[in-house]
Amino acid sequence: MNATNRRRFIAICAASLAVPTGLGVNSPASARSWQGTALGADAFIHLGVQDPKVANHVIRMCLDTLTSLEDQFSLYRQNSALSRLNRHGYLDFPEAVFLDLLSRIRTFHRATNGAFDPTIQPIWDRYAKRFSSNAQPHPAPATVGFDHVLFDTRRVTFAEPGMAMTFNGIAQGFITDKIADLLQAHGLSNVAVSMGEIRTIGPQSDGTPWPVRLVADAKREQAKVVRLVDRSVATSATLGTVFDDAGRFGHIINPRTERPEQRAFNVSVSARKATVADALSTAFCLMKPEAIAAALRKFGDARVL
Repeated sequence: MNATNRRRFIAICAASLAVPTGLGVNSPASARSWQGTALGADAFIHLGVQDPKVANHVIRMCLDTLTSLEDQFSLYRQNSALSRLNRHGYLDFPEAVFLDLLSRIRTFHRATNGAFDPTIQPIWDRYAKRFSSNAQPHPAPATVGFDHVLFDTRRVTFAEPGMAMTFNGIAQGFITDKIADLLQAHGLSNVAVSMGEIRTIGPQSDGTPWPVRLVADAKREQAKVVRLVDRSVATSATLGTVFDDAGRFGHIINPRTERPEQRAFNVSVSARKATVADALSTAFCLMKPEAIAAALRKFGDARVL
């Protein structure tokens, strides 16, 4: 299976924002920048802080927050809250941040008439196994539909057997916001954060907007550069990750048809918060223009680029 990450379709493009390469999440931070991964996506933090001691302290604080959030939302950590929910079909006494994300998912699910739906994970897993083994799988019964996810402060429950969720269409944006909000609460500005999606706090240190490059697609032959101040941007590419070697079956599953998207295009959304941009860019890959316009009206600061 092709492991291309869809979030390589968007990047800070100013030379002055170069960050150190080869650093993992637990690596020492540089004076002003850190680069690593978050939930498997390329990630970075760039600070307008000159004092190395201050920058190191701030970045380590951010990485502690990242670790705690990955312990909630990662599909690949066996003991994460999401993995335990998927394994058992319930999660007792969920953390407040887990309930916060579920509440936001419900908002996006309703605003997109079900196009945004994290319960497609069993279908995604079915296709992944099919193409990795080159064999037709025996489909296990699975219910798709976020309305079947019940949650309150005591328990999260799947109302039907065989259900599971992935937060890959929203968690990167959500974690980006958490890190950015943490930095803003500590009085920092001139900040760019990406935990898979990009959010900026204020302009660059020289007062200019942060330039972000969006890759070319079928509609745009050259990369487009957008300039951000106190905004976020996210891009979803239908064939950014594919199941098959031929590159025909994309990673974005339509919850209505339970089939992978096969049309090739990108959707970039800008909004004040990365959570909004992330979720909407994912859902808009599956929606018609009139439905996209209706959804955008429900999120007044969001727009398609």
